[in-house]
Amino acid sequence: MIRILANDGIAADGKELLVNAGFEVVTDKIEQNDLPAHVGEFDVLVVRSATKVTADVVANPGKLKLIIRAGVGIDNIDVPAAEAKGIEVRNTPNSSTISVAEIAIAHLMGIARYIHQSNRAMFEVSDKETFKNLKKEYSNGVELRGKTLGIVGFGRIGQETAKLALGLGINVMVYNRTAKKVDLELDHIPVNPTPIVSIETMSLEAVLRGSDYLTLHTAATEGYLLGRNELELTKKGCIIINTARGGVIDEKALVELTDAGHIMGAGIDVFEGEPVVQPLVASNKNFSLTPHTASSSIEAQAKVSQEVAELIISKMKVTA
Repeated sequence: MIRILANDGIAADGKELLVNAGFEVVTDKIEQNDLPAHVGEFDVLVVRSATKVTADVVANPGKLKLIIRAGVGIDNIDVPAAEAKGIEVRNTPNSSTISVAEIAIAHLMGIARYIHQSNRAMFEVSDKETFKNLKKEYSNGVELRGKTLGIVGFGRIGQETAKLALGLGINVMVYNRTAKKVDLELDHIPVNPTPIVSIETMSLEAVLRGSDYLTLHTAATEGYLLGRNELELTKKGCIIINTARGGVIDEKALVELTDAGHIMGAGIDVFEGEPVVQPLVASNKNFSLTPHTASSSIEAQAKVSQEVAELIISKMKVTA
């Protein structure tokens, strides 16, 4: 029987599909240090972001033939090392698109109206005077309609974020490393025919200088995509959202420019050195933080597990 190790878990729907198709699915987590000794006992390894598939993990692959990242990025997998051992590496790029785009917009809206701050402060309300003071303090938020959102990275998630922004009346500017023009179908709008918007991509500098707000949807980079020099190009009062990868933004510079008043705030779902979060980031009142949950909605988890199951079923032949 073909054995599958879902080391970071798998939603019930996907597991049921695999079991019904004749696979054995193991969800008991094997700790990182023990993984090299046991991974060869399985035909398929499924991971999310917690498990790191290093060269050591696949050094003695045994029967392992397929590694699947249940998510978009595969930077926690040493792909060359795996492929050198004859192991195929795949991901599931479609399942979490909507969830990540929605949380990016949620962070943006929350920061623009100080929801993340006022929610914490409301715990301190005990009398009318305190309430009045908080109302005064948090009444200077800004509207998003008519503003410009810069989208850095225009793959599936970047495009879905653009759809949501355009639906809210927010203009978009786009930087992408490859495509120069994208015809974006606004298929989330229930009208017929489906509206199509043609979007021309621009240079990163143009997007940084021209946008009121920024959201990042790129793959991992060597060094910072947004270092201090790039962050200083942004408009005063900019809000920056990162649901892409930890390490694409210089967090130290981000904190300093926020504390200096150049940047209004940041919504961060992924962190440098994750799972460790730098104290200056974690304690900054102008930051709206989530613990790498952008792709972890109920719907996304179900879809990703089904996508994993369908991929395994298409790749692996069940034998008695």
